[in-house]
Amino acid sequence: MVKFVDEAEIFVRSGKGGDGCIAFRRERGIPKGGPWGGDGGKGGDVIFKAVRNKKTLIDFHFQKHFYAQNGKPGSSNNKKGKDGEDLIVYVPCGTIVKEIVNGEERILGDLVEENKSIVVAKGGKGGLGNTHFKSSTNQTPRIATKGEPGEEKKIKLELKIIADVGIIGYPNSGKSTLLSKISKARPKIADYPFTTIEPNLGLVDLGDYRSFVIADIPGLIEGASKGKGLGIKFLKHIERTKILIHLLDLSENDIINRYENIRKELENYDPKLVEKKEIVVGNKIDLEQSKKSMEKVKNYFKEIYFISALTGTGIKELLERIWEELKND
Repeated sequence: MVKFVDEAEIFVRSGKGGDGCIAFRRERGIPKGGPWGGDGGKGGDVIFKAVRNKKTLIDFHFQKHFYAQNGKPGSSNNKKGKDGEDLIVYVPCGTIVKEIVNGEERILGDLVEENKSIVVAKGGKGGLGNTHFKSSTNQTPRIATKGEPGEEKKIKLELKIIADVGIIGYPNSGKSTLLSKISKARPKIADYPFTTIEPNLGLVDLGDYRSFVIADIPGLIEGASKGKGLGIKFLKHIERTKILIHLLDLSENDIINRYENIRKELENYDPKLVEKKEIVVGNKIDLEQSKKSMEKVKNYFKEIYFISALTGTGIKELLERIWEELKND
């Protein structure tokens, strides 16, 4: 299984431009041939491109340096040097590319869509051959210019997963179980906190060409926005979702308090998160201790769906409701 990595820092350098050439025509019948030195080729660019077949930034933990090809120098016969090849660096869709300068981060691009690309470092221009420096007063110029250096940049990559729906809730509320029930995703499931230590994505297929991507977002507890639990590390992955499924464990005693705690953490991280459409879902109705809680939460929430992620009870109705919300978004 590929490890999920959502941040990486790397170094990139575009190609240096090739030097211009100093040369003169030397042909029979042309004893005093003029300048004939070609220009240097342009250095290659460093380009970042988003693709769907990558899901993590793990590759950038093993390879940290990326260099585009240098341009070739010009040659005689006024021949231009070959341009250096561009270096295309493939990243997952949803990758934000930032430049780090003196410890400050500046966003260069947000590669959300497949095949979207940005030039992160431009290759240097090729130098001019001596052909360019001929004049009425200088018929045999012995001047050519050097190619320009490539750009060097320290880059930070930050991945925010792209999902239509995000499942949030306290650890052990049944998020991973629900995801495994409604999609082909197979997240780790166990009876202890923080079983899920990375976001899991699944594709929900309702038939009739209706489908959406759903994500299980781990690590939310009171204090998450300040780094408690898995904390702020995964809150960013909620930002791109259209709908939040707030999953409540009905077998717990402090259900309302837990709900309000997570809402507070979302607001502390980014007030826009609490403005997202939220569907509240009470889980574990198959347990006896949950039955007493159902009436209590009914009175607190204007709307709540009751399900058992384990047995599948109520899930079909929930998915249809999610689809209606997405369709109207």
